[in-house]
Amino acid sequence: MGINEKAYKTILSLGTDAITLGNHTWAKKEVFNFIEQEKIIRPANYSKNNPGKGYRIFDCKNKKIAVINLIGRVEMNVLSENPFIVADQIIEKIKDEVDYIIVDFHAEATAEKIAMSYYLDGKANIIFGTHTHVQTADETILEGGTGYITDIGMTGPIKSVIGMDVKASIKRFETSLPERYKIAEGNAKMNACIFEINDETGRVIGIKRINL
Repeated sequence: MGINEKAYKTILSLGTDAITLGNHTWAKKEVFNFIEQEKIIRPANYSKNNPGKGYRIFDCKNKKIAVINLIGRVEMNVLSENPFIVADQIIEKIKDEVDYIIVDFHAEATAEKIAMSYYLDGKANIIFGTHTHVQTADETILEGGTGYITDIGMTGPIKSVIGMDVKASIKRFETSLPERYKIAEGNAKMNACIFEINDETGRVIGIKRINL
């Protein structure tokens, strides 16, 4: 749970442009060593006093692309500000200085994520959900041209319970007793999503789910 410095450097070495976080942002103490670096983004609706940034703006192929990270409040057990209001505040602040806006909404409830998609339709170019680790089949282009999917999916062990060893996970549900988190082993999969944007209008014109 959480990101350590080794994983952070490995992800960057693959050519990654931005790394968004979620409810396990502070799980590893060493995150404080690199949380201020320019390619890492923690949920914007965490307390303003928290280190790190909730959004960043990147230059890519003569375009300015904003990446916003938000965390949900339904069944997340994380103290946070209202993600809808915070999203509005950020977009209002940056809308005139960027070409595209991408939102990673890290949330448990599908209803909260879907509501956010309609709320930001036409304001953000791309919105994707994370956290539940199961890729949804509801990719859609909304009326305002925003591309959306409720959960982009998972990268990790195929035979697992969202990454956890199957036997350990079943024991948790069977006994209701705490069980040490054990990462599953074996072949892995990668879920992802490709959004195609019309360069002139900013509207999403195609979405392709990836499951390798």
